[in-house]
Amino acid sequence: MLFWVLAICSTGSLVAQDKLKMIFVGDIMGHGPQIESAAIEANKLYDYSPCFKFIAPLLAQSDLAIGNLELTLPGKPPYTGYPTFKSPGELPLALRAAGFDLLVTANNHSNDGGLLGVQNTIKTLEKNGFYQTGTFIDSSYRAALYPLIVYKGSFKLAFLNYTYGTNGIPTPKPAVVNLIDEKAIKADIEAAKAHQPDAIITFVHWGDEYQLTENDRQRSLAKKMLEWGSTMVIGSHPHVVQPIKTYPLPQADSTMRNGLVVYSMGNFISAQTKIYTDIGLMVEVELEKNASTQKTAISKTEYIPVYRYVYRAPGAAKSTYMTLPVAAFENGQMATQQPMSEAIRAAMKQSADVIRKNLTQFGAIERKVSAKEILQSTEK
Repeated sequence: MLFWVLAICSTGSLVAQDKLKMIFVGDIMGHGPQIESAAIEANKLYDYSPCFKFIAPLLAQSDLAIGNLELTLPGKPPYTGYPTFKSPGELPLALRAAGFDLLVTANNHSNDGGLLGVQNTIKTLEKNGFYQTGTFIDSSYRAALYPLIVYKGSFKLAFLNYTYGTNGIPTPKPAVVNLIDEKAIKADIEAAKAHQPDAIITFVHWGDEYQLTENDRQRSLAKKMLEWGSTMVIGSHPHVVQPIKTYPLPQADSTMRNGLVVYSMGNFISAQTKIYTDIGLMVEVELEKNASTQKTAISKTEYIPVYRYVYRAPGAAKSTYMTLPVAAFENGQMATQQPMSEAIRAAMKQSADVIRKNLTQFGAIERKVSAKEILQSTEK
């Protein structure tokens, strides 16, 4: 997806512009019903690939696909859902195959599996080819690998990740879980700036659960992180979608830049049943670098509503949990590829429209995903 384009500057000459596209998704959960649904043989073999079949074509269009992994990977049973999330190692296999590149792991469930859970989650993700940050095997590991620096084409990106807490479970030594601490975050952003990245992306696990609006603490911290140097702030934890906003920021050279804040993308996949927890976002962000000045800016931000669908085929012994792009399914265009009752389709559209209205009032733009776009990829 990385490519160069030629733009005409104010003098009429041609200037090369390099672009990079990232996709961010919300909470990747592992509730008990999801574990049971993926089981081929309980405690031995699992298959999560059907969960992401209709999302993989969208991830393939990005240069980097990034999600919040809100569970642990202990590497052995018992596998459990709420309140202590411990999922099988086949889940990251399916996420990698679907197209995810980077998973952040600092959240309130980071310590659910104890020391083994923290450390084996990191090792499993590394083994499966992921970039990962937010939790660390020990302090020396953090010192060596944080901020996470990722190179993609001509872009250098710095990633940071923090959580408000760990549900009262102390982080087992020698592991490290990044907690929200303004002094530490400011210092980490300064450390990231020392690498001279094209963008600093800060992930924060914060906010009030099930609230469609961000709180004052989120707004205050977001603005501080942008002022300290973050290019964008990407939020998780509320399990429902909260606004996407841009904030104009004056620069030392008297120019302005726009800082992006995605307060919460909601759930990407889960078994939660509270209202609006079945709707989440994929947020596409395009960065553009001027080859002459080497300055990078956010050139485009669009969101894609996604729906957590629970499907049980006729005669099947159990259901399948899957994530669907709403626009491609809401008018029945995909009925032959993935059956859905009219009642569920209507409920999906009703919830999605509430989220759309909430996002639109702050200027967020939806990218309408067509059935054709999905079908062309899934039928290959």
